[in-house]
Amino acid sequence: MTTLRQPAVVAHDLYRFYRAGDEETLALRGVSLTVAAGELVVVAGPSGSGKSTLLALLAGLDEPDGGHVTLAGERMSHRPEARRTLLRRRLVGVLRQSGNLVGHLDVRGNVALVQALRGRSVRPRRAVADLLALVALSARAHALPAELSGGELARAGLAVALAGDPTVLIADEPTGELDLVNERRVLGLLREVAADGAAVVVASHSAEVAAAADRVLRLTDGRWAGERGAA
Repeated sequence: MTTLRQPAVVAHDLYRFYRAGDEETLALRGVSLTVAAGELVVVAGPSGSGKSTLLALLAGLDEPDGGHVTLAGERMSHRPEARRTLLRRRLVGVLRQSGNLVGHLDVRGNVALVQALRGRSVRPRRAVADLLALVALSARAHALPAELSGGELARAGLAVALAGDPTVLIADEPTGELDLVNERRVLGLLREVAADGAAVVVASHSAEVAAAADRVLRLTDGRWAGERGAA
């Protein structure tokens, strides 16, 4: 059972709605969430329940219409975009099901790019070679994204997400297109990331992912509909 440390993610009473013409869709309805450093939390729920919307707000990629998000004591919501960008680079790693890599850069170049964007004054905790070894891609360091298998892409995306030494790792359906072997491999890495002190928040439909979590929270129609704690 995970020993909880200080809160790394605090979301308070989040609301988010979208308009299309005269129609309005309420994607989140008063959602609050606290995730501790070292904890792996899975957000489950059917398509359209608000999972991706919630993760975008936590990462500062979108702004809530009500409520706010704080990461590692820093308020992320309702700040100028330039400030949110700086906070993301310093605090957040984002792992997507696809689209995590720049197509014309090899795996090593993608990881190095993230570290370079943080600035020369910030010394990365892990060298590029160490990150590639962590995700078992040392031999594929010079491969382009188009040359990678699905499992390799997922692991390369994780290396990119970890390149900035994030306090919070946000993963949206990271194993959705993987076979069971690669799903378990990526899950093992996510557990290692949490054990190393990051707060990990994963949106997923997968029972395998849910079984690896410290907590599973279920969203339905933009509201929490239940929670399962660690066994």
